[in-house]
Amino acid sequence: MKKDYIISRIEASQDGSPYVYVAISDPNDYKAGSEKQQNPFGPNMMAFTSPEDLMKNLPKMMSNISRITGGGVVTDSPTFKVSMREYEDMAIKVGDNVTIEIKKSDSSGI
Repeated sequence: MKKDYIISRIEASQDGSPYVYVAISDPNDYKAGSEKQQNPFGPNMMAFTSPEDLMKNLPKMMSNISRITGGGVVTDSPTFKVSMREYEDMAIKVGDNVTIEIKKSDSSGI
């Protein structure tokens, strides 16, 4: 199955781990500009659109670490957790069109 989406959010984990949360939205539901109006990841997550933006906001993120109450990201949008290296290699930003492909693996056998 292949489906097209739009990157609606990119969030850095505030627990200090080298991961990024990438949320996707259906193109029919996506409203450009709305990504700055609300934060579906909760109040303890910070949005950024590029690695430079992440580095600029790193001190603020580190100062908010004591306010973090737990791990998981809560959102209605499909969200992927990717490493910083994968994020940089993909060179994606909010508003980019992406295609997600899901394949069933054939695991017959031990």
